Amino acid sequence: MSPDAVKLYDVTEATWPPARSWQQGPWTLRDGAGGGKRVSSATVNGPFTDADIAEAEAAMRMQEQRPLFMIREADAALDAALDARGYNLIDEVMLYVTPVETLTDKPIPRVTCFNIWEPLAIMAEIWAGGGVGPARLAVMERAQVKTGILSRWNEKPAGVAFAAVHGDVAMVHAVEVLPHQRKQGVAEWMMRAAAFWAAKQGATHLAVLCVTRNKPANALYTKLGFTPVGTYHYRQHPE
Repeated sequence: MSPDAVKLYDVTEATWPPARSWQQGPWTLRDGAGGGKRVSSATVNGPFTDADIAEAEAAMRMQEQRPLFMIREADAALDAALDARGYNLIDEVMLYVTPVETLTDKPIPRVTCFNIWEPLAIMAEIWAGGGVGPARLAVMERAQVKTGILSRWNEKPAGVAFAAVHGDVAMVHAVEVLPHQRKQGVAEWMMRAAAFWAAKQGATHLAVLCVTRNKPANALYTKLGFTPVGTYHYRQHPE
């Protein structure tokens, strides 16, 4: 059975984990240690009140984090409550999934993609150029079963990606292709390399996240056979 959005929310958490998470009232709160919105946002686990929202805001400020909530598909009530409090809607994200065999039907050309962990200096350099710095590399390090993917094209480094497994689903994060190597199939080969790696880990499905405003990436994932299964977005305090 293909994973649904609820399962992919769990896979996202496990394959891109916060430095710390804890339960407080109806919330799951996270300390992202500078690793970005996904690992720093709060999520709701049940009914809440305005007082609960205020307590979550205070807890996030105690972590020196601007109040930020992830809004999943079942969170319409929270979305409306935060909208009424003046929160900004940012970064709608699409969740995609496909069976692993969709992307293992072609052999990868020799010396095109390499599975490497720990990241090489050139991998960290390419990620840094795309805004994935040390704090996000630390997020990758916290994942349990993982790999980095380094791509070469035109006999030079071309791109990087990160993949990790949770249960029977592997998820790809932090796909970055150097500007002069784009539109040559590099990202496709890295996704295929992730699928081959995932199959070796016993995964049956490959998943990926993409902000909806990134039209080229969404088009690529659709072309490769990924199916959209859900969305989430964030509500951020306007301070």
